[in-house]
Amino acid sequence: MDLEKLWKTALAEIELSVSRVAFHTQFKGSSLVSLVSGVATVGISNAPLRALVESRYYSLIKSILDHHTNQNISLVFVVSAKHERMTDEDAGPLFSSGGAAAVSSYIAGPQDTARRLHIRADASFDNFAVSTTNQLAYAAATAVAKSPGGAYNPLFLYGGVGVGKTHLMHAVANAIIAKKPGVKLVYCMGEEFTNEIVEAIQNKTNRQFRQKYRSAELFLVDDVQFIAGKQQTQEEFFHTFNALHREGVQIILTSDRPPGEIAKLEDRLRSRFEGGLTVDIAPPNFELRVAIVNIKSAALGINVPSEAAQLVAANLTDTRAIEGFLRKLTAPGVGPATPELVASLLGSKAVVGSGGIAKHDKRVPPQEVLDVVAAYYSIKPTTIKSPKRDRPIARPRQIIMYLCKTELGLTLEDIGGLLGGRDHTTVMHGVETITQELSINERLRADVEGIKKKLWA
Repeated sequence: MDLEKLWKTALAEIELSVSRVAFHTQFKGSSLVSLVSGVATVGISNAPLRALVESRYYSLIKSILDHHTNQNISLVFVVSAKHERMTDEDAGPLFSSGGAAAVSSYIAGPQDTARRLHIRADASFDNFAVSTTNQLAYAAATAVAKSPGGAYNPLFLYGGVGVGKTHLMHAVANAIIAKKPGVKLVYCMGEEFTNEIVEAIQNKTNRQFRQKYRSAELFLVDDVQFIAGKQQTQEEFFHTFNALHREGVQIILTSDRPPGEIAKLEDRLRSRFEGGLTVDIAPPNFELRVAIVNIKSAALGINVPSEAAQLVAANLTDTRAIEGFLRKLTAPGVGPATPELVASLLGSKAVVGSGGIAKHDKRVPPQEVLDVVAAYYSIKPTTIKSPKRDRPIARPRQIIMYLCKTELGLTLEDIGGLLGGRDHTTVMHGVETITQELSINERLRADVEGIKKKLWA
């Protein structure tokens, strides 16, 4: 393939999509360095421009190259060798003490960070689907990106698997990097922080360890709950947190639960975590999941029709599961993403109607849902309909609310009537509670699936 010709064609289309000033200042001297195994290496004239081009135009360049190569292209941005080499100062270490613990600072763009620090280059605010379940978290993250260290420090995001915590954290990082390519960024998992402390103690490199973390200008910790119960780790994290916070360094933490519910977390750390802004990200609702399907499929270069997108959203409850499923559709020989193919891959005979309600071949009356759930938990239906609020009774009652709403499409008022005349707000709360917990509670998922099998066997 003639790379020079392909890049000229791409540039011609890019020029039509951006302003004249942006094109001539940001794409001057750019080149397509290589295209191997679906990975296109794009050369940019200098490091700051590389970060800028990658953060702003990754999707645009990818879509153009996808179209002209008929491939699902991944992009890597580099400083083109024929233009400029990074100086030692540009690519220098985060700290100068050397030793095994020395880590390179992040100078280039998000793609380079992905290689070095596992920051996702494709994580941005533009491709983050927003709804009522994550609106506050999104607003807080964008505020932090605009004013790091000034707004909401620390920012503590919590929620179940696949709700977008890490995406928002990485979006903040990429936004800050685009404005300040030379920012000293340190990103780690809670478990990695623990492992590095153990290694530092064993190798007597405590000083290097501390210098690495306390030299950061942006400090990101994913799954911080894993430091709980580890005395030495918490001790070091406490002092690291204090040192960075005192200097106004932006700190972003994620967890699967709020600070107050992290068992064996020291009180002094808990108070530090709660000293900024703590935001819950709820599992995505049906409408948000449909939007996620559309965004992810577009990024992967596949066409998922509306009915197929709704089918995916109705059967998969978290972002990671959705993305993993969509990647199956990119495999060679899979074929177009028809509703039939999607249903087959999901292993479900359900189809999706309006509102994302799953419809089944067998029509189940609401009373049967009540009876089956009651039998499943060895409770009398009259007890479930009673005013009692004990957890052994409340949980089956909420499951009935959830199934009647998501599977049968009943109104909140009808569900409340079925359950002894309960208020629609109570029903709404019950549906939301089960929806949220399904993404993090394996036992609950197993119970709900077991009940569904009994209802629609």
